[in-house]
Amino acid sequence: MKRPDRLQLCLLFSLLLVFAPTTGWGDLGNYLSKYNRQSISRKELIFLSRYDHLIRYFTSFSYFLPRHKVSPDFVRALILAESGGNSDAVSSKNARGLGQLILPTARKAGQELARSRTVFRHVSRQRLADLKAEDLHDPAVNILLTCYLVAKYNYRFDGRLDLVVSAWNAGEHTSSLAYGRYADYEETKDLIGKVNSYYRYLLSRR
Repeated sequence: MKRPDRLQLCLLFSLLLVFAPTTGWGDLGNYLSKYNRQSISRKELIFLSRYDHLIRYFTSFSYFLPRHKVSPDFVRALILAESGGNSDAVSSKNARGLGQLILPTARKAGQELARSRTVFRHVSRQRLADLKAEDLHDPAVNILLTCYLVAKYNYRFDGRLDLVVSAWNAGEHTSSLAYGRYADYEETKDLIGKVNSYYRYLLSRR
């Protein structure tokens, strides 16, 4: 698959930018280059395949705009970067499950989904309205919330991968995001590099 320096794909609500590791991105370019040759192992692909039916199902919904859906490959890339496909993962900051969600963010998203008119298989409205920490280790719950939050951030930040991942990792109200700049934290920039690389790799396998 031939790619220009900045690949623009109409895969999310607007244009999700997939960055090539070239100059012009300042400090972030170092993190894009760091993971330039990152690939996905057979073991990781097997882990992902366990959840493929859920990823495909929950990315089939238009959460914020009619006919605009989240890219399944972006969700796969985020899950790989965050947990390596381990639904039991718990971080030092108590982020949990496949997408490494923290409970307050998950609860807010769950309540928003519970109030919506959308009916989902696999996860009940009652469960979404009153999430517990252990619920985040259920792949169906975690993937649904991950898809919803990615859609929310993509809608808010015009599909820019660096801003979507910044909102995911550092919080959607991080001050730099209001000025169209990614969050200038080591952990966030590293995650942007990882997600970008995994996403590019998955797209190249189409």
